[in-house]
Amino acid sequence: MHKNILHGDYTSYRTIKQLKLPFEFEYHISADDPVRLVDTFVEEMDLSDLYKTYSRIRKNQATPAQLLKIVLYAAMNNIYSSRKIESACKRDINFMFLLEGAPAPDHATIARFIAIHLNACPRRIMSEMDKILYHLGEISARDIFIDGTKIESMANKYTFVWKRAVTKNLAKLMDKVLVLVKDCEDNYGLRVVHNNQVSLHTLKRMRKKLYKIKDDAGIAFVHGIGKRKTAIQKSIELTEQYIGKLKEYVAKLHKCGSRNSYSKTDEDATFMRMKEDAMLNGQLKPAYNLQHGVDSEYIVWAEIFHNPTDTNTLIPFLDSMAKHLRFPYRNIVADAGYESEENYRFIELNGQVAYIKPNNYEISKTRKYKKDIGRRENMSYNAKSDCYTCHNGRVLTKQNVQSRKTKAGYNREITIYSGDCTGCHFKGFCIKGNNCKTPIEERNKVLHVSKYMEEQRQACLMRLTSPFGTQLRMNRSIQVEGSFANIKEDMGLRRYSRRGKENVLTESIIVALAYNISRFDRRVKAGRTGLHLYDLKQQPDFIIYTVII
Repeated sequence: MHKNILHGDYTSYRTIKQLKLPFEFEYHISADDPVRLVDTFVEEMDLSDLYKTYSRIRKNQATPAQLLKIVLYAAMNNIYSSRKIESACKRDINFMFLLEGAPAPDHATIARFIAIHLNACPRRIMSEMDKILYHLGEISARDIFIDGTKIESMANKYTFVWKRAVTKNLAKLMDKVLVLVKDCEDNYGLRVVHNNQVSLHTLKRMRKKLYKIKDDAGIAFVHGIGKRKTAIQKSIELTEQYIGKLKEYVAKLHKCGSRNSYSKTDEDATFMRMKEDAMLNGQLKPAYNLQHGVDSEYIVWAEIFHNPTDTNTLIPFLDSMAKHLRFPYRNIVADAGYESEENYRFIELNGQVAYIKPNNYEISKTRKYKKDIGRRENMSYNAKSDCYTCHNGRVLTKQNVQSRKTKAGYNREITIYSGDCTGCHFKGFCIKGNNCKTPIEERNKVLHVSKYMEEQRQACLMRLTSPFGTQLRMNRSIQVEGSFANIKEDMGLRRYSRRGKENVLTESIIVALAYNISRFDRRVKAGRTGLHLYDLKQQPDFIIYTVII
C-alpha cells in the first residue's frame, strides 16, 4: 500500500478505471422525481426581492435561486441543519442537479442565506408560490380554511419571566424606594420629590446629590471584612441597587408588552400549554402560535403569533393575507376558537362570509344544556316588546344598554335585561354564581346580551348546517388539520431550530413551500389535480324487504 494514504491522499492506491458516460446527473434522475418540480417552481417565481438583498453576487458560486432550491428540497426530505444540507450537496445527485454544476455551498453560506437574505422576503416568496398554483388551477381562491397549532421554540424550558411576578416585585421595590427617598431627604436635607411622585429619574437625581455630598466631605468608600461603611456609602449603594432593579423590571415589562410571559433565551417566545406534555403535569413551554390558511390542501398563507389562543389572530392574519395575495377569499372557514364579535364585524365589513363554528355548538346538543333553565337560549324571546320570558313565566325586560371595550380595543354594545324574581322557586336552578356576597333570596336574574353577536352567530349557524356549510366543515377538518399533521409527523417540525419571530416565520414558510411542492407531486401522481373540496359521503338508501310467509 502506498504511504501517501497516511497523508490523506486516498486516490494513490486506487486502480485506474476508465470514465464512463453519461457525465450529466440528469440522466440518473427519473422524469417524475420531485426534485424536478422544485426546479420548475423556483424558476417560475419572481425572485427580484430576494436578489435585492445582495450587494453583489459572486461568479462560480451558487446563485440565490439555486440556494432556495436546495433549501426547499432539503425541507422536503426532513433536512434542516445547514451542515447536513452542505453534506447532501456533496453526496446527493439530486442536490447536484439543482446546483447545475456550481460548487457545493458551505454551511455558513446556507445559514447566512436563510437568516439574512431569505428572512427579508419570506411572504413575497410564498405569494409567488400561490400565484403559480392559482394559474395551474390548483387552488380555488374562494374558500380558505384557517387553524392554528403551537410549536415549541428553541428557547430553554425554565427561562420564564412572568409579567404578574415582575409587576408584584416592582410594587414591593417602589415601597422600598419611597422609604429610602424619605430617609435621604430627612438625613441629608435633600429635596428631590416633586408633586409627590417618585420615578427612576428621581433616584438618579438623588444619586447625583449623594455623590456630591460624599465628595464634598472627602469620604472614601471602604469594602471588606473589618471595615465599617459610612451612612452616605450605605445610602449610595442602596440607591445604585434600586436603580439597577428598577431598570430591570421596567425592561422586562416592556418586553412582555401585552403578553403574560416570555423566555430569556428567546424573547419573542411566549409560554403556552402544549399538547405534547412529557411530564404529564400541564407544564408551560416557550412556543409560538403558527397559523395556517389552507386552500385545496395547499398552505396558501402562514403567520406567527404570540397569542396562546386563536381569537385575536384572525384579523391580523386576514390583513396580512389580503396585503400580499393578489386574489381575495370570500368564504372564511374556522373552528370555534376564532368566534368573537370583533371577528364577525371585520369579516362583514370586508365583504366576506364567515363560516365559524359557534363556541356553544357542541355543548348545545347535550341534554344538560337543553334542560338548563338559567340559560338565555332556553328562554322565549319576544322581538316586539324586546323581552325574555323565563321558565316560571316571569318577564325579563330591557333595562339599559352599555358599551364595553375588549382588550383588543373593540367596543361592544351590551343590552341588559332583568326581572323581578321575588318568591320564585326556581332561583337555585336559574341564578348562577355561588360566590356572590348578596344572598340568593335578594338577587334577580340578569342577562347580558350582545344583539349583533347573536345575529351573526345564528346566521353563521344556518350557513354551517346547510349542505355547502357541512361540506366546508368536513373539509376544514381534513385539509387544515391535515397540514399540521403532515408538517409535524412527516416533515419533523416539532420544535423550531431558530430564535426570534421573524426567523421562526421564515422557517415555517420554508416548510410550507416544501409541503406544497410535495402535495402537488402526490396529487399529480394520484390523478387528483384540480380537486378543491372533498364531497360529502352520501347516506345509503334503506331498502325495506317484505317477507311473505
